[in-house]
Amino acid sequence: MKIIFATSNQHKLKEVKSAAPEGFEIISLKEIGFEGELPETHETIEENSLEKAEYLSNKFNTACFAEDTGLIIDAINGEPGVYSARYAGEYASFHDNVNKVLAKMKVMETRTARFKTVITYYSQGSFVQFEGVTEGIIPLVQIGDNGFGYDPIFIPDGSTKTYAQMTMDEKNLFSHRKKSFDLFANHLKLITV
Repeated sequence: MKIIFATSNQHKLKEVKSAAPEGFEIISLKEIGFEGELPETHETIEENSLEKAEYLSNKFNTACFAEDTGLIIDAINGEPGVYSARYAGEYASFHDNVNKVLAKMKVMETRTARFKTVITYYSQGSFVQFEGVTEGIIPLVQIGDNGFGYDPIFIPDGSTKTYAQMTMDEKNLFSHRKKSFDLFANHLKLITV
């Protein structure tokens, strides 16, 4: 089954392709000829995920899915949350965002956090959403060179490594994105039987 993933983020595309079960082919925006930005104008992860999926589905008149992800840190009131991608500014790099988190967390004793991903599947005017959450902690410094985004500063519960120290296969054992995608894939299997 071919399905369009509404993302311009090549890191997310690679990660979702690695998590896709056999029989599912993930089609990128580049492959369907879409260039440009997808809208993200809301205050929640759920709403942004839906907005992107609805926009693309309506534009191309096809079923698709989108996701939105946020890192939610307890000690700084749930930041960066829905603003994770642009926490240090509209054009900030992953590195800028990570540095801002570490600066804010410098004197914090409570280091608990969670990654939350919401996938929205949108087809013919209706949608369904799937949520994946991974609990963890924020270390004092960046550790590891793999992955992207906040991976160097997130250690999932049950591991001693940050996401950035893990191979893709190792990360998929804990990944918030993989959890939500597994739920989504199970839904697709049910509706395509």
